Amino acid sequence: MLCLGNCPILTVWGSAVASPHYEIRIVGVLPPEALLDFEQLTATVAPVETVLQGEIVDLAALNGLLARLETFRAQVLEVRRLPWSQLPEQRKSKT
Repeated sequence: MLCLGNCPILTVWGSAVASPHYEIRIVGVLPPEALLDFEQLTATVAPVETVLQGEIVDLAALNGLLARLETFRAQVLEVRRLPWSQLPEQRKSKT
């Protein structure tokens, strides 16, 4: 879970609640030192993009992550909230 600053923990059960899990697609491959900054997210590298996935607790944390990516001059292609149905099984069991 990515949390920047004071982050209250709120647990809500049920499918009516939006998933706090996001997927962020970035042009090219992030350098290893950039990936260290995002160790709480899962990073996969395809030939032309890097995909970060993980839980981001609120909008402030998402904005902080995007600002940090900007310091690496990363070109963000897409940011999207993942529906519960698209989460890997190990992530579903942690929430």
